[in-house]
Amino acid sequence: MRRGVSSGFRAHFLFWAKVFMSKHLIEDKVREIAARVAEENKLELVHAETVGSKHNPIIRIFIDKPEGVSHSDCEITSRGIEAILDLDETISPTYMLEVSSPGLERELYSLQDFEKFTGNLAKVKTAKPINGQKNFRGRIVGVKGEEILFEDKTNGISNFPYSSVVKANLEIDLEEELKRK
Repeated sequence: MRRGVSSGFRAHFLFWAKVFMSKHLIEDKVREIAARVAEENKLELVHAETVGSKHNPIIRIFIDKPEGVSHSDCEITSRGIEAILDLDETISPTYMLEVSSPGLERELYSLQDFEKFTGNLAKVKTAKPINGQKNFRGRIVGVKGEEILFEDKTNGISNFPYSSVVKANLEIDLEEELKRK
């Protein structure tokens, strides 16, 4: 009886380890392919993610370039990625591919994104309160090591470790947009 319980646990564990490893390997593979295709087309790969089930994955790719992303950029990137994925047996043939720009209120996915968008308006949510606050709205002042310097509209200058960020997005600066026009 002991043996059966032990084997059952082990089989369950190995099943879940295989599922986790497969999803991780798929995400790495997708990111690698998307980065290569984006670079070939002089585009920046902003983010790549795989959601949904292993048998019906949805692959989301966000690309950008300084002058903005066109429909043609998305189409070229999509066709390039599809050509590689269709030959690769790592990904289920029933995948759905979505390629788009990150949008005006793009998500900030890395510390480098905070550096790149220093001076821009953003909203940031942290896992734990920083000086009693978890939600920040204001301007990215800069990055110092692993710390983000942020000028919050409510409490002024704050700093917090990037590792505490749960979600962050740019916000449209309406004053700046109106000045441009």
